[in-house]
Amino acid sequence: MSTQFLQMLDVLRRRSLRMASAVEDVLSEAFEALTRVDHGLARRVIDRDAEIDREEVEVEAEVIRLITLFQPMGADIRFLCTVLKVNNDLERIADCAVNIAERVMHLDPALDREPDEDIRNICPVIQRMLRRVVQAYAASDVAEAREIRGEDEIVDIFYGEFIRKMVTQAAEAPERMATHLDILSVAKNLERIADHATNIAEDVIFLTTGQIVRHGRADG
Repeated sequence: MSTQFLQMLDVLRRRSLRMASAVEDVLSEAFEALTRVDHGLARRVIDRDAEIDREEVEVEAEVIRLITLFQPMGADIRFLCTVLKVNNDLERIADCAVNIAERVMHLDPALDREPDEDIRNICPVIQRMLRRVVQAYAASDVAEAREIRGEDEIVDIFYGEFIRKMVTQAAEAPERMATHLDILSVAKNLERIADHATNIAEDVIFLTTGQIVRHGRADG
């Protein structure tokens, strides 16, 4: 491939990583808004959604343009496909952050001074999971990606246990049903973020090895 094409791939790579950094930032703000029940910060997260959506569309358009213009093969087409898939998962993570912020807007700072302890404990786990997978993506680190892929089960277990806990609490305090539903929605979005981070980890494995490990396929 031409030097021009390789330069364009490098620009695309750096742009994809900038988007990943922006999504990390949005998620961090959403978690802070949740922890403090901060409506102003939650509104900022919601307002940033358009910025992330716009970047997701522009990155996708650039991937399609490069494929059309250069018809790459081998590692280059694998890279472009990976950027396209990671791009989509990053945008979905940002959507989940916005969903969390919208739930925060429903909470009363006077009554809901801080979220459930389990939620407070799992947020840093998920934030660390996203940070690690972005670093693995930047470094094409297969070993790290495989480790992250295994962490999704931790979040799935948390979510299952949390649902049971919230059902019990709702039965004991039905007057707080609206708040219980909002917190349950937060938990669901946390579980989805972990799923999308796992998808990115699987894409890193594909990018580096060419191996597809989705749907429980062994990754060696």
